[in-house]
Amino acid sequence: MMLAVSLAALVFPPAWPAQADPSRTDPATGAPAQASQAHARQPGPAESLYLQLSSVSLDPSRVFKVRGAALDRAGIHITLDDGSIAFTKDVVGRITGAFFEGDGEVLLAPANDVERRSMSLFTGMAILEERFSSAYFRFNDNTAAELQPGLRAPEDAEAFVAHWDEAARNLAQSDAMRLLASFSEMLPVTGGTGSTAIRAADPDDRMLHARLQGNKLGVFDIIFDSTAGEQVEAGQSKTGNDGNVYYNVWTSFSTQDSRRSHVAQKEIPLTLPAETDSRAGPIRVRRYVIDAWVKPPKQLDGEVKMQLDVVRGGSRFLVFELSRFLQIQTVEVDGKAVEFIHNPAVEGTRLARSGNDLVAVILPEPARKGQQMSLRFVYGGEVLAEAGKGLLYVGERGTWYPNRGMAMADFDLTFHYPPGWTLLATGKPAPPSALSTRPSQTAPQNAGDEQVSHWVSERPIPVAGFDLGQYIRAAAQAGNITVETYATGGVERDFPNSPPPTLQVDPIPTLRPQMPRPSISPPSPSPSPARNATAVAELTARAIRYYAERLGPFPYSQLALTQMPGRESQGWPGLIFLSSYAFLDQEERARLHMNDAGALVAQQVPAHEAAHQWWGDLITWATYRDQWFSEGLANYCSLMMLQEKNPAGFHLVMEKYRQDLADKNQDGNSPKDAGPVTLGSRLLSSHFPEGYEAISYGRGTWLFHMLRSMLQDAGGNVGRKDPSGRIVEEPFVRSLRKIRERYEGKAITTRELLNVFAEDLPPALRYEGKASLDWFLDGWVNGTSLPKLELHGVKFAPKANTMVVSGVILQKDAPEDLVTSVPIYAVVPGKAAVLVGRVFADGPESSFRLSAPMGTHKLLLDPNGTILTAPK
Repeated sequence: MMLAVSLAALVFPPAWPAQADPSRTDPATGAPAQASQAHARQPGPAESLYLQLSSVSLDPSRVFKVRGAALDRAGIHITLDDGSIAFTKDVVGRITGAFFEGDGEVLLAPANDVERRSMSLFTGMAILEERFSSAYFRFNDNTAAELQPGLRAPEDAEAFVAHWDEAARNLAQSDAMRLLASFSEMLPVTGGTGSTAIRAADPDDRMLHARLQGNKLGVFDIIFDSTAGEQVEAGQSKTGNDGNVYYNVWTSFSTQDSRRSHVAQKEIPLTLPAETDSRAGPIRVRRYVIDAWVKPPKQLDGEVKMQLDVVRGGSRFLVFELSRFLQIQTVEVDGKAVEFIHNPAVEGTRLARSGNDLVAVILPEPARKGQQMSLRFVYGGEVLAEAGKGLLYVGERGTWYPNRGMAMADFDLTFHYPPGWTLLATGKPAPPSALSTRPSQTAPQNAGDEQVSHWVSERPIPVAGFDLGQYIRAAAQAGNITVETYATGGVERDFPNSPPPTLQVDPIPTLRPQMPRPSISPPSPSPSPARNATAVAELTARAIRYYAERLGPFPYSQLALTQMPGRESQGWPGLIFLSSYAFLDQEERARLHMNDAGALVAQQVPAHEAAHQWWGDLITWATYRDQWFSEGLANYCSLMMLQEKNPAGFHLVMEKYRQDLADKNQDGNSPKDAGPVTLGSRLLSSHFPEGYEAISYGRGTWLFHMLRSMLQDAGGNVGRKDPSGRIVEEPFVRSLRKIRERYEGKAITTRELLNVFAEDLPPALRYEGKASLDWFLDGWVNGTSLPKLELHGVKFAPKANTMVVSGVILQKDAPEDLVTSVPIYAVVPGKAAVLVGRVFADGPESSFRLSAPMGTHKLLLDPNGTILTAPK
């Protein structure tokens, strides 16, 4: 029974198929508001199908002995060598699952080096090869027929079903939404003549999910989905040493044979467009109109109207994210109620960690390409959290409105909230719109006892947010941009206390030495974000001026920064939730025992979040593999400011990031080994709870510093005047402005980003003579190493008025195919070291020959520390 016990612990909690919200009650009866409605109606066709898929049983008439059967999907090979198998009962005339017990094996070969390294990290094998003793399969295709040649008459069918049926029914829930996405196309559709028509299943839609009880690895998942952005995935739910549950994605990749243009990416509950390619979804939300009623400290009720454009027709199944604490009451399409299903997320996944679940909306008929439609959601729940007096946490419990991930749209937001509170939102304040219709079950006892604010986005933005608190306001100017800060007089209840009063020994200032006298330090005052709000506004305004000069104008007409409890900050277009820690002054940070580098990082948080207004809000990422650029580039832009003002501080922070990547955790693992920046949210795992921050922020920042340093060294005349008298702009900044101009309002991939930098690549950076940064993408962006670089066999040979220098660069602790652009400096007595050229270190050993100034007696490799090498 090991599989039954182990797997049952990993399944989804029960879904709520368009019925009762247990947290809401009918005002007349006290019963759950939707439950009373649910008893008065029969489930619709989609809900009935979902319920069948989520609880399907094994069929006693479909139990067999199995020997030598096999399933092949792209890089997956599963064999059932010897055992028993029972298939499930029919759903819509199809077998959708099976349970196996016996001796089997799975072989999975990841598609590339990045994925093989990831697989090896979690399993110890670059290519997965694992025996298993039992398995649960779920599928939407002809998998049952594929196994038929290996089937034989059973020995005791009833005993097998009695033993495994409960486990199979429990496990059925986890794939019910995905199967509904496939079979929703087979639901009856009312045609224009009043007749019903049922469409055949899409033959290009193939899904196989195998949950296996491995002999060595325990319970794990193998998934093939032809309609997903990445068709093959393997992973495992695991509890880390910190007590948190993580879903470790061992590997995830696309297969060449699944990239055919006619295979349309469907709406898949496991994968929202934000996790695959934000430009590939079948629909586009053009506009959100949101009415929200906020009742501190917890309650939010909302009505959302969406205007949608159908980009690719044929689907009846749309997926949205929404906080698990918000329950939907009604969904309408073009004014008519439709079926919806609220499905909880898998524990440990990105979706679950964000506090969100999935909501599937079933359209009454297949969407048509070019069609425009309107959706309306009515929902409510306790999505807010109180962290302290007058200080609420809006984002802690997930997304506050139904959305489809990071995708550009217009927003029109109206908020109703009590007197005495201040509300800030994305967009620009506008006069209140016409009176909105409040959901009847949430009508206030005194309709006049509220404030109303109206916010409208100035341009399409990827996401909308709001914050509510009892704030004190401060402001500063960045040209014609007003920067406002809103903070409370105190911090959250769980904010670290300052150390207690201590006995100190203070020297008495005097002209002659004296014995010190003891004194008792008075208790330090509690931190007050409001007290430092003006300083934060001024710092942010300086950052905006700095960025605008280099990246182009600030994208919005104003910026508000509001205090948010906790250590994390979060940026929205025109609105920043700023951690209480970011409001601390230098003395308050010192009382929290921050080291010098940590204090500098904390000091840069407002500038970092301001940079996200360009990188992350104005320009978004295409897939989870591209999200790193937003964090890395926003962070690096803030550090460019620091470097100009405080070069030593900049160096200290960069060395901190270098060291953080190399330091070993309690398991003896270094964060650098969590994977490359392009693994995105997959970097957060039970092996590396700190992996995402160390890689996306630390290594991501270093990658941009390396790019900038390479371009600047090869640029030659940066800072000097060209023949027309203009100051020559550094190539890195010039490329950033190109990226902004070319991709504003769009999503960008990592390759598209690097291609812009490669457009004006100087000869010194053209590996093998090619104007391409593919070598940097392959070895550094998709790499994890921190190499060691050494000079060997250096020779000096005078020639005419120069010194010819030669030698060998050794590149250690790195893959043999790693290519690194290394700056070499010449040392002449009495003079500062001078750059004599860049050399490609290509593999373990690379020879070079350069011209240096006469008198050169020593060479230095990267003396300014511009390469992400191992700590010394």
